[in-house]
Amino acid sequence: MPRQHIQPDALSQRSVNGHVLYSHVVAVEGRRLIFISGQLARDQQGNVVGKGDMRAQLRQVGENLKAALAEAGATLNDLVKTTTYVTDIDEFFTHVDVRMAYFGALPTSTTVEVQRLAHPDFLVEVEAIAIVE
Repeated sequence: MPRQHIQPDALSQRSVNGHVLYSHVVAVEGRRLIFISGQLARDQQGNVVGKGDMRAQLRQVGENLKAALAEAGATLNDLVKTTTYVTDIDEFFTHVDVRMAYFGALPTSTTVEVQRLAHPDFLVEVEAIAIVE
């Protein structure tokens, strides 16, 4: 099956010593599966959005997922699985409306509280799988 690695222009590329650390999107042909790396609340330049504000970070993560899906020819309605990592699960559940605004198609979902994400300013990270015909 052909496999395509996509780095959307709308998302920052994390690199160390000139090496990109991961693909934002991996698309596989056939019944096309789209795998999206964990998205954090980073803007296009890689800056943290919503420091200390999980609601703002959830919105940025949702926008990053939309951008990644669009680049791969999919939409939020094509999501079939999300895995969410949060630093405070009680706080996360106070923002269900934001989550539903992005994931109203109700993909399968796992949410896990973790001690810390890739940087101490990040409060939420979501990775996703989508499928399109």
